[in-house]
Amino acid sequence: MPRRLGIIAGGGTLPARVAAAAVAAGRFVFILGLEGFANPAVLAPWPHEIQRIGKAGRIFAALREHGCQDIVMIGAVRRPSLLDLRPDAEGARILARIGRAAFAGDDGLLAAVIRIFAEEGFTVIGAHDVLREVLAPAGVLTRVRPDAQAMADIERGRAVARALGAVDVGQGCVVQQGLVLAVEAIEGTDAMLARAGTLRRDGIGGVLVKVVKPGQDRRADLPTIGPDTVRHAAAAGLRGLAFEAQCTILADRAACVAAADAAGLFMIGLDPAT
Repeated sequence: MPRRLGIIAGGGTLPARVAAAAVAAGRFVFILGLEGFANPAVLAPWPHEIQRIGKAGRIFAALREHGCQDIVMIGAVRRPSLLDLRPDAEGARILARIGRAAFAGDDGLLAAVIRIFAEEGFTVIGAHDVLREVLAPAGVLTRVRPDAQAMADIERGRAVARALGAVDVGQGCVVQQGLVLAVEAIEGTDAMLARAGTLRRDGIGGVLVKVVKPGQDRRADLPTIGPDTVRHAAAAGLRGLAFEAQCTILADRAACVAAADAAGLFMIGLDPAT
């Protein structure tokens, strides 16, 4: 009998796509939407419940009530401050178990959360284990191809993004003509792109580069690019987007490529081994 799947859902449509793929594969699905992030209308077709992040006791209880065995964490979530978290008694105990990782970068915190789920008897899997086609392929996906200057900016951006990831800060940056216009931190990709647009130089545009953090647990928080990311990149005056193949989630590949083609941008999946 297929294992029952619990989905911890943030914003966007990816939680629904994972749920639909799991049900199509014969799995029972229960979605725990995170209050303030998950859209109840998106979750409506499946059994679901909305809870705030701090109510860990109710979250674990709901997952157990529905017999969930595997857990997927997917969808946009803005990391709350400890003041906003307002943990229940179980949440406070979990914070104590997480320890210093609660004050670390997102990767350190997520690794601790995955460990807590395992200690509670659940198995955390990646969204791509259910929705396999969501991972970005290698190569150029668009009509426009990157030229030599774009490839040089991509390599510069890749080195910078990997350095950021090594200290658990962010997953991306914007580079134009060898200059780093912006790096991604807690504000997220869209805000970084907006800032980069105000800092752009004259001449040929820059590139957005997104990479997985070195040593990152790939079951959660893989770099994600959606159609809005492409549109924001175009608005910032960029020439294209580069990301690591098989390590990046394309929220809607067809829509991303269509938006890039319409704006004259390139999209390229990079070999993560190079």
